[in-house]
Amino acid sequence: MKGGHKIGVVIPALNEEQAIGHVIADIPDWVDRIVVVDNGSEDRTADIARAEGAEIVRELQPGYGAACQSGIAALGDMEIIVFLDGDYSDYPEEMRDLVAPIISGDCQFVLGSRVRGTAERGALTPQQRFGNWLACSLIRIIWGAQYTDLGPFRAISTDALSQLKMSDRGYGWTIEMQIKAVIAGLSMVEVPVSYRQRIGHSKISGTLKGTLLAGIKILCVIGRFALSSAFSPAAARK
Repeated sequence: MKGGHKIGVVIPALNEEQAIGHVIADIPDWVDRIVVVDNGSEDRTADIARAEGAEIVRELQPGYGAACQSGIAALGDMEIIVFLDGDYSDYPEEMRDLVAPIISGDCQFVLGSRVRGTAERGALTPQQRFGNWLACSLIRIIWGAQYTDLGPFRAISTDALSQLKMSDRGYGWTIEMQIKAVIAGLSMVEVPVSYRQRIGHSKISGTLKGTLLAGIKILCVIGRFALSSAFSPAAARK
């Protein structure tokens, strides 16, 4: 607990046995619950995470969004939820900067921006940088939101998260949250975060297929919400 708020962490993980122990060890001790969602690992990810004190949830449906949804359900009555990856590319100790604006009441949703922060050389691939720029540019043009990143390291109050009614089960989870946060009128802020080269091999940006599928999914999510916004009753009244 920090600042009188119960805080839970959700870590989606797939074959992260080399990294997951480091991630959990660096999470601040004021965090109330840590849930690692094993999304079909074929290695010792779950065993290592459990030994480090995390709770394990198994989500057999492949997909980042599916894993996040299972983690949220397992956390129960937390007041703030932090999401981070299990590959040790994020700096878990920096979550203090993500939860502080929510605890103080300044905002409901905090995004850790690797673009505003310090990314280790080679940690963000050229395709990640381009994808971030394109997606954030489209969000700015369509909805006027000034995002700089689609980074996975983020914190949100559970009350705000419940308003979003998240549904994506795959690669579109992060951008769905960011678009819905704008549409819902959540108070938001980006904070700079550090980023390093991950331990192990990326399942998305590390392969051509993964990069293409993620890019297509992100563009589809943007298009779907853009059309929904354009043909909403509120838009028709303007």
